[in-house]
Amino acid sequence: MKVIGDRISILKKEDLLSIVILPTTDKKKLSIMFLWLFAWTVCGVIVLVSYFKMVDKDTKLFMLVYLSFWGYFEFKIARAFIWKKNGKEKFWIQNGVIHYQRELNKKGKIKEYNLELVDDFKIIDVSNTSWADNINQSFWIKGGERLEFISQGKAIRFAMQVSDEEARTVFNEIDKFIFRKK
Repeated sequence: MKVIGDRISILKKEDLLSIVILPTTDKKKLSIMFLWLFAWTVCGVIVLVSYFKMVDKDTKLFMLVYLSFWGYFEFKIARAFIWKKNGKEKFWIQNGVIHYQRELNKKGKIKEYNLELVDDFKIIDVSNTSWADNINQSFWIKGGERLEFISQGKAIRFAMQVSDEEARTVFNEIDKFIFRKK
């Protein structure tokens, strides 16, 4: 087994390439994220309780708009926190089939792609000057995939928030394994 950094492990056997990518190893940031989620939740609950005490229609309308934005971001923060705490990406190639799973608490749908129908395997470049790329690579969200392949016209992305060096290493391992099989 080969380990890349603190988050990625690669297992190669005769007819199997298995890659597991953990979302984070930074417990301090995870604790801060929990505090953020807790504070955000308390804020929303306070506004929600206050909503039922208001009588002014304009204030109630403002609070509804506020609560809709709050609910959206509550969902996003909770989803990212749960992923960072309990999730992992699993990617493996076996018997001519690529398997990909985003596992959360030992559950998750496994998607399968026939290796013969896969093409245009590549690294997704991230620009340091792009605002969107910086947000996608930040710790505080779920996303920021760095590898991609096309299967039957659909882009499949994986390897969330890995560094350039880790992305290149994983890409090279997959490329070597696929090239050896074809």
